[in-house]
Amino acid sequence: MNAVRTQRARTARTARMARAASRAPRPGAVLAALAAAQFTVMLATSIVNVALPQIRSGAGLSDAGTTWVVNAYGLAFGALLLAGGRLVDLLGRRRVLIAGLVLFAAASAAAGLAASSGVLITARAVQGLGAAAIAPASLALAMELFPAGPGRGRALGVWGAVSGAGGAAGVLLGGAVTQAWGWPWIFHSVVLGTALVLVAVTVLVPPGSGRGSGGPSGRFDVLGTATVTLALTCLVWGLTTVRGTGWSDARVMGALGASAVLLAAFAAIEVRSPDALVPPRLLRAGRVAAGNLLMALLGSVWIALFFFLPLYQQQVLGSGPLTTGAGQLPFAAANMFGSVLAPLLARRIGARAAVTAALLTEAAGLLWLSRLSADGSYAADVLGPSVLVGLGLGAAFVQITAFAVEGVRPQDAGLAGGLVNTTRQVGGAIGLAALTTLAGSVTAHAPLSANAAEALTAGYRTAFAVSAAVPAVAAALAVLLTRRAGTPSGTAKPTPTATGPSGTG
Repeated sequence: MNAVRTQRARTARTARMARAASRAPRPGAVLAALAAAQFTVMLATSIVNVALPQIRSGAGLSDAGTTWVVNAYGLAFGALLLAGGRLVDLLGRRRVLIAGLVLFAAASAAAGLAASSGVLITARAVQGLGAAAIAPASLALAMELFPAGPGRGRALGVWGAVSGAGGAAGVLLGGAVTQAWGWPWIFHSVVLGTALVLVAVTVLVPPGSGRGSGGPSGRFDVLGTATVTLALTCLVWGLTTVRGTGWSDARVMGALGASAVLLAAFAAIEVRSPDALVPPRLLRAGRVAAGNLLMALLGSVWIALFFFLPLYQQQVLGSGPLTTGAGQLPFAAANMFGSVLAPLLARRIGARAAVTAALLTEAAGLLWLSRLSADGSYAADVLGPSVLVGLGLGAAFVQITAFAVEGVRPQDAGLAGGLVNTTRQVGGAIGLAALTTLAGSVTAHAPLSANAAEALTAGYRTAFAVSAAVPAVAAALAVLLTRRAGTPSGTAKPTPTATGPSGTG
């Protein structure tokens, strides 16, 4: 009799589990919601670029204030990503993602309703704070949903596609919305999109997802977090300020010097802390260290690309905001195709060969852009090279992200996501500061016989020529640094992520 009851109980339990499984959202739908969150973060990075002249006149901003409409978001985003990544692991990924989306939507609404420059810039900084929670939380949940292997490779392909598409869509949407309804609707549209993403995440991501712990004790490294956040703030602030003041400015030199001292202090703190914000085991796992170095190099030309191309189209070719935005569509399509192609290419020829080929493709496209003409056209000077850059950039981003999360322990997934986003943002800030300074110097020293368009084009050509060298160097480093995947002590050898059949790339 007892055996019959036990069998019936097991049958009933199995039936309940089957019903629950049938009601659970499919992994593809959950990944779509998480990718939409990442898309929103990337969209907000570039959506204001085309509309800056209208924002300046509409909000009564000075030259410095206009710059900080862009910089405030990037500064908060880049400086707080590590802290956001650790909180993701400590508090729960789904919970932090939802909180980040709510904060992001509220800040976007405040930016759209801003009646003064101070409110607008503050709202952009709070947007960056929300993004610093969204980016690592969504990536950590995606890693949890797709364990290491071919499935994760395909998921990262989707991730790369929406990341590149988000940046390009920001330029397109910014131009279209500004021309149709005015610049405040840039932020209103972000509110609407974020609300839809929030609903999708709430419905599709199960409440029990992402219950991670931060480490052996699960405590938050307050001192290390404060030190590295201040260090990154000084670094990003100094690099974004240099575009308007020059490298010799005392404030810039002071900020960069303070950043160096604080980063050294952070390293000393982390070595001694039992609950380090960036535990050494993270950098020893798989190819995490190599992936983050390569991502910093990739980011240094990625952000600059979205800065210089729209300027060339508007200031030299005379394109309007909408036309400039539409000009990003071929790049976005190529980027998405490269991202989807990346895991397939990695499985066929190996991860190391795939990332090297992608970086060299990007370098070729940037070198082609260095031949821009002052009396050229979009079809002749921009279309072809932007497609080539998009292909290489998309494929490289996916594979480098795979390196940066390879072999990471589940309790460090959020931090790994925060770290790789941090290196991309900081690399972007360094690259943009250096390249804009270089381009500005070349333009300022153009021959007296050159007109304004020729002088600007000379600066842009130089910036793209130098940019082409960066992925070429990264390709050489990829060959040297990704030969062997290290394994953290006390863990099993990681399963390959989007790599060749042997996992060695």
